[in-house]
Amino acid sequence: MMSDQPTGQMDLHGVDPLASREFEVLKRDGRTEKFNDQRILLAIESAFKAEQGLKKEQSLDDDTHHQVEAVTQAVVEAVLVRAVAGDQLEIEAIQDAVEDALMNQGHHTVARRYIVYREDRRKARALRGERDRTGKPLAQLTVKTADGEEPLDPTRIRRRVIRACKQAEEINPDGRVHSRGISDEALRNLYDGVSTDEIDKAVILAARARIEAEPDYTYVAANLLLDVIYREVLPEAPARNKLAEVHSQHFVSYLHAAIRCDRLSESLLDFDLGRISKALDLSRDLKFQYIGLQTIYDRYLIHHEERRLETPQYFWMRVAMGLASGEEGDKTARAIEFYDMLSTFRFVSSTPTLFNSGTLHPQLSSCYLSTVMDDLEHIFKVISDDARLSKWAGGLGNDWTNVRATGAHIKGTNGRSQGVVPFLKVANDTAVAVNQGGKRKGAMCAYLETWHLDIENFLELRKNTGDERRRTHDMNTANWIPDLFMKRVAENGEWTLFDPSEVPDLHDLYGQAFEQRYAEYEAMAEKGQMKLSKKVEAVTLWRKMLTMVFETGHPWITFKDPSNVRSPQSHAGVVHSSNLCTEILLNTSVDEIAVCNLGSVNLAEHMKDGKLDEEKLAETVRTAMRMLDNVIDINYYPTPEARNANLRHRPVGLGLMGFQDALYEMKVPYASLEAIDFADYCMEAISYHAILSSSQLAGERGAYSTFEGSKWDQGLLPLDTLDLLEQERGGYLEVDRSSKLDWTPVRKSIKKYGMRNSNTMAIAPTATIANITGATQSIE
Repeated sequence: MMSDQPTGQMDLHGVDPLASREFEVLKRDGRTEKFNDQRILLAIESAFKAEQGLKKEQSLDDDTHHQVEAVTQAVVEAVLVRAVAGDQLEIEAIQDAVEDALMNQGHHTVARRYIVYREDRRKARALRGERDRTGKPLAQLTVKTADGEEPLDPTRIRRRVIRACKQAEEINPDGRVHSRGISDEALRNLYDGVSTDEIDKAVILAARARIEAEPDYTYVAANLLLDVIYREVLPEAPARNKLAEVHSQHFVSYLHAAIRCDRLSESLLDFDLGRISKALDLSRDLKFQYIGLQTIYDRYLIHHEERRLETPQYFWMRVAMGLASGEEGDKTARAIEFYDMLSTFRFVSSTPTLFNSGTLHPQLSSCYLSTVMDDLEHIFKVISDDARLSKWAGGLGNDWTNVRATGAHIKGTNGRSQGVVPFLKVANDTAVAVNQGGKRKGAMCAYLETWHLDIENFLELRKNTGDERRRTHDMNTANWIPDLFMKRVAENGEWTLFDPSEVPDLHDLYGQAFEQRYAEYEAMAEKGQMKLSKKVEAVTLWRKMLTMVFETGHPWITFKDPSNVRSPQSHAGVVHSSNLCTEILLNTSVDEIAVCNLGSVNLAEHMKDGKLDEEKLAETVRTAMRMLDNVIDINYYPTPEARNANLRHRPVGLGLMGFQDALYEMKVPYASLEAIDFADYCMEAISYHAILSSSQLAGERGAYSTFEGSKWDQGLLPLDTLDLLEQERGGYLEVDRSSKLDWTPVRKSIKKYGMRNSNTMAIAPTATIANITGATQSIE
């Protein structure tokens, strides 16, 4: 409601209100206009409405309106007194008077809103680049730089976003990305005195926020992040047309700088660095999607005192050079060959290799498996080994089946055992305390055979209820299940749990030998010849196992007999467990901590005209197998048992990712018979070329030391071992055994040269490296 008295008739303490009509106000752009006190009233009224949450068209109550008039009167009086005294009326001075009047009359929250409003308007003028008649900016925001301050240039930010969008359009001409929305949102979030880092974040976040609605914005955000990386790593900010040249020239300086601060090995200087530098292809940076680039920026790029020392292409080349450092002959050519595979996303090594290749501690292996013996000293030796292995980014798998059960007799102290669970709690806390090189959480999995007397307690380790002293919330768990248990479930039979100290040979037996010996122990238990044993319904235990999987995701279901019967190394030991991610099956013992060295082929990069390019795949697999084999000799081994096992058997694990992407290229639904056929074909192709490549490496470098007597030596390929499993099980096997490829050349090569690696393939989850390459994961 308006007052009855016109604003121009207010009592101004001796100043003629009508004289206000004669004064002019100097605007920001240099123009003048007549003084109008009604505009002051409306501005103050708007501030009060904003504070009360009212819309523009809504009215203030009478009491508030009188407050508005009082503030307006104070402002008009203040500015006109100055005008009468001969001062020039300026718009900024009038707004200052409004702030003073609001504060003096106790309207502090309204004053704060008015101040914010003024600042927002000033920022808007600055960002629009408004200027006065002389060309001087009406408002200016500043940016904090390493050298001080400089004016913020909105045009420069807009050009940067436009360039990033154009690069995204080159990747996908059918994409729908728009630069204006990104730059407008980023500029709205800036303020006077903003830092260059905060500008970078604002622009990248504005692009990233649009990815969900339009996936192509992932390339815009990635390109904007690349600007940040180049500025952080390169010695200057080169023009775009000089960027590749400066990037190549700086590579040698990067190596020397990283070596000086003990981040890289001096062995990287032994290459032909001129050829290496020329091989760097900066255009491959544009292959990154945002999440992949952000991942390597956060966790993979070598840094010193929080400053990145390498760009993405330096990173790929550093990994390649590290893997080629032991090559005989032209190792520079090998490094470039490896670089071409990595930087084009055809094959990517596992995370530990990417972390540590070329460094002073090249721990490049992914997984370590150990067997814990029923001895206090060995239990804590394994836990100590776990800490050392985890420190250098290794994932852990521990077999705990040998440890005696709860209530078992302890001969040395004449006491009773607390079983395996308390030791698992210590192992769990070790994985938490010693993370993977400070780069990601420690990761461990404990395995226990299904006949162990503590199995029911083991099933509950991941529950969120119960005694916390008997819970391991940070450690994965897995059941190591013999086929006999599944037969008992199918037959609705009984299952007997034993203390391993009374049945010490069961753990090393499998197949028919296990079934025979297990039946003997059951007969002994029936006669009362066992101190500790327990009968349960097999179906009841199976249901509890499944219930725990549904509730907690643990323990995982893994199978002992097929893992051993089909193992190529069954002549050299027993597979007692798998690893953290259940993709490898290697022998373990007191003397051997099994090690596996992983990497994955990206199927998406091997599609051509909607079909798998098998010739390209063969080339990729051949180079990948060489890279994986090199890991074994270059690797830094935290324990002697790990070194012993890896050098004896030389296992590697070639996996895959991008299967879903390949189906998309083929326009084949994931849940279809065609997808199953393609899976069978591409897996066979990878297997074929992996085994052939390992055999050809044996021809060049020699077979692994325990090849003699292995299934390879007996002429048995993995596809042949299905017959062995069916014999051991007495049936229970329905698997398609057809093949599309002629395996004769592979068999001939193995017969002639042997095998370089005891194991060649492993289907790892590829969770992180799939993110880096923008491919779908292998498995979840």
